[in-house]
Amino acid sequence: MGPVSMEHGDDPGTDTEPEVVAEQAAPAPPKRRGAILLVTALVWFALDLVTKVIVTATLEGHEPVRLLGGAVYLQLVRNPGAAFSMATGMTWLFTLIATGVVVAIVWIMPKLRSTGWALGLGLVLAGALGNLADRVFRAPAVFQGHVVDFVSVFAPDGDFFPVFNVADAGISVGGVLIVLMALLGRDYDGSLTTKKKVAE
Repeated sequence: MGPVSMEHGDDPGTDTEPEVVAEQAAPAPPKRRGAILLVTALVWFALDLVTKVIVTATLEGHEPVRLLGGAVYLQLVRNPGAAFSMATGMTWLFTLIATGVVVAIVWIMPKLRSTGWALGLGLVLAGALGNLADRVFRAPAVFQGHVVDFVSVFAPDGDFFPVFNVADAGISVGGVLIVLMALLGRDYDGSLTTKKKVAE
């Protein structure tokens, strides 16, 4: 048998795999968060609507219901003003403001890339829509309806803190979350405001 010739590179002890040069891929843009905003708004709006239906059906004309050892009182209050029973008598103005808030959030939604902002704006949107629905559809008149409030903490009749509802809570929590995102330097489009300042 003649000698077996081995070409260079056929030595099993030699690494013959070609060197792979990895190309650095550009980072994918953040996904839109409009769906998170819409789901958050829908769930919170539904919760606000259901609680108001229950309250108006069960607490009308009744004394406040004491819960959690007096930490919470449930009582029906019809509020002609803003959130937490403030600025009563200006229902028409707050109807316009709530409408403006809804329009602004809808305008921002296609550009939304931040989960935190999506949650915050979803809660604010639900709160605005919840109270706006009361002002449009409830007595005494269209766009002048009184908002249904029913939660009073630590004392009845809003003696410790103004009586509020689920929509008011959504506006407050959503607002705090948006402020927190701004303080952390995170914009609604997913960018960091601190990086913007450095670039400028």
